[in-house]
Amino acid sequence: MLTYVALLNWTDQGIRNYKDTAKRSEDFGAAAQKLGAKLLNIYWTVGPYDLVAVVEAPDDETATAVLLQLGGVGNVRTTTLRAFGREEMDRIIGEAAG
Repeated sequence: MLTYVALLNWTDQGIRNYKDTAKRSEDFGAAAQKLGAKLLNIYWTVGPYDLVAVVEAPDDETATAVLLQLGGVGNVRTTTLRAFGREEMDRIIGEAAG
């Protein structure tokens, strides 16, 4: 599985409904699972982003579908980063080094 870090900001709708944020995170996890991905963790943060979600998916297409579905609900806007674990980075370095 590939790892993705999604930086989330609440929309006007999302902040108006802040009391539902924990339940919405559960719904997001269930929706991700239906698409073949997994919500590993979600953090509510202080700073330029309101939340950070860590998601595993089998490929970019699945991750994109999960995050499009999340954004389509209208509570958050996302910025997504592909993250590489230690083993992946070791392989990348090995390829780069020849």
